[in-house]
Amino acid sequence: MTAGEEQPQTWHHGIVARWWAEFNVSGPEISYFQKFIEDDGQPALDVACGTGRLLVPYLRAGLDVDGCDISADMLALCGERAEAEGLSPNLYKQAMHELQLPRRYRTIVVCGGFGLGGNRGQNLESLRRIYAQLEPGGLLLLDNEAPYADAGLWPYWLRHERRALPKPWCELGDGDRRQGADGLEYELRSRIVELDPLAQSVTLEMRADMWRDGEHVAAEEHILKMSMYFTHELVSMLERAGFSDVTLRGDYTDEEPDADTNFVVFIARKQGELD
Repeated sequence: MTAGEEQPQTWHHGIVARWWAEFNVSGPEISYFQKFIEDDGQPALDVACGTGRLLVPYLRAGLDVDGCDISADMLALCGERAEAEGLSPNLYKQAMHELQLPRRYRTIVVCGGFGLGGNRGQNLESLRRIYAQLEPGGLLLLDNEAPYADAGLWPYWLRHERRALPKPWCELGDGDRRQGADGLEYELRSRIVELDPLAQSVTLEMRADMWRDGEHVAAEEHILKMSMYFTHELVSMLERAGFSDVTLRGDYTDEEPDADTNFVVFIARKQGELD
């Protein structure tokens, strides 16, 4: 199996997917990307839509938006959430680098999903697939966390810090434990296993646990491999994928990014004119 054929590894399954559905439901990205879709940006596609953090509010607002994700568990929970509100989204189980859907879009949003699970060749292919899936003149909206913005990861770019990897697990009960609206309790614990600054990649592990009425009923362990990108590299990749007009914005505002920006938003337009 070549590097390009590797299957992306993520932790967005099982208990972790249920955690996302319960607790990952807000953020400034939702309204920020929505304004682009409302401004002659339909139909739209939410790539790596997960459990519907963006997609369900957009459908609730009456927008024509489809969703796709690599995780069947995430999509199932997204569908349940939408159906509970009387909504019927078009949902597709596809890896980003294998994207091939039955219609093209004026806007494609990739929020928090680029670089998760795949390798660099697959990430470039993802941008090419997205370009092909857009209508002429259509927009790609993609966010990327600056590698130095994650205080938990950045120290391990240094050789002497990497000697401490893999980090030890914290004890069960010392992680992020929360009560869900479904009456169950969930806990997530993660650790850094390996960071390669030359490859700009990191391997993380997640342990997820669940309790019902105080009884521990389930435990899972997942791996997430993530590619990290600096801004100019990602601009170059977008241009290689076919995008010729790339604008940068910082932290989900209309301001240009600077050295203190945590998330850079890439607004990339496909050549041609909208119908």
